Amino acid sequence: MNQAYQETLNYMYDQLPMFTRIGEAAYKADLNNTIRLCESLGNPQTKFKSIHIAGTNGKGSTSHMLASILQAAGYKTGLYTSPHIIDFRERIKINGIEITESEVIEFIENQKTIIEEIKPSFFEITVAMAFDYFAKQDVDIAIIEVGLGGLLDSTNILIPEISVITNISYDHMSLLGQTLQEIAIQKAGIIKDHVPCVIGESQLELQNIFFGNAIKHKSQLFYADAIYEMVNSKLKDGKMHMTLLNKSSMHASDIILDLTGAYQYKNCKTVLTTIDILRSHNWHIEEKHILAGLAEVKKNTGIRGRFEIIRESPMIILDVSHNEAGLTELFRQIDSMNFNQLYIITGFVKDKEVAKAIKLFPKEAYYYYTQAQIPRAMPYQELEAIGSAGHLIGEACINIETALELALNKANQNDLILVTGSFYILSDAYKYLEL
Repeated sequence: MNQAYQETLNYMYDQLPMFTRIGEAAYKADLNNTIRLCESLGNPQTKFKSIHIAGTNGKGSTSHMLASILQAAGYKTGLYTSPHIIDFRERIKINGIEITESEVIEFIENQKTIIEEIKPSFFEITVAMAFDYFAKQDVDIAIIEVGLGGLLDSTNILIPEISVITNISYDHMSLLGQTLQEIAIQKAGIIKDHVPCVIGESQLELQNIFFGNAIKHKSQLFYADAIYEMVNSKLKDGKMHMTLLNKSSMHASDIILDLTGAYQYKNCKTVLTTIDILRSHNWHIEEKHILAGLAEVKKNTGIRGRFEIIRESPMIILDVSHNEAGLTELFRQIDSMNFNQLYIITGFVKDKEVAKAIKLFPKEAYYYYTQAQIPRAMPYQELEAIGSAGHLIGEACINIETALELALNKANQNDLILVTGSFYILSDAYKYLEL
């Protein structure tokens, strides 16, 4: 990392409020700054086609799968996701290649006057940077992941080809609402006039919200789990092998996916439905492109931290799950695996429903409670107290390095070490393990 790039990142972190570091104080509940930034750049968001993806869980995996398929089909594909795990440039990619350090430096230098005038958040300036980059690089299409919510998210100045909402569950409740209905209203805010919308998972109590928005915007609504059904699924040779059936055409797709989370079948339904709509709008995507893209999501996009098995003996798995719905799916898969002893290294951020999440953690595991090196992290002593109150046995560790050293010293070859709880815990783990 060159010095000028590091200085640019320091400027961004120091000058611009950053939600991932400080939490709610960085959240701007309107689109005014993003609109002004993009107007100053010539409205780059109008110069490329896009798919806009919201949802509580799975939007990152869905974004990467779609990008991989479109790359396999020969399209120059932009990908905007957040947060990053190791380096800021992970957020902005074209065909799996990160934006260069020099392009980040140049963008910030050129925008300093307006940055200092309107004082945008870190996320607002990052969205503007991504849109400007994709426009200048003349991408065929960009996959744009919502940062938080949908309606008031900085990415929501797009008019995409398709809007996608993976699912609705409890997360960021202090900002998005205390009920699933309130959260769904925020996510449904990405539905646009005459733009088809894919909903990944049917939830009866939320259908009126989606139907209402679709009628208002004259948008076609597609429920992925009503269109596709999983016939079978198994983990073999480090890949998920699954068969998904299109219930209307009765066409079965035998998929080999290099993301090993069992929960990915839900995201695959969403992805296949989205691709079907693209194909109906004359995008040239063949079955072979779909299969090739799903088989090499990691290679094509660089995705990390989704039930990622990084070592076999003892097995070490890194997973970014951090809320009730995500952790439920994670522990369902862990419960189906064969191992002797389970060690869990975990840390959370302060604004999560940690006490509810901890109730999902298995009592038979041994815990190392730790924290990421960001101000928003829940202190590890506080997390240990919550775990102890939930009758989980373990110990507090000042940082991820200590936790990993203790777990690796204690674990035998047939044991399993799971690292989970937040992107930031995983970030520290990757750095320590030099992955």
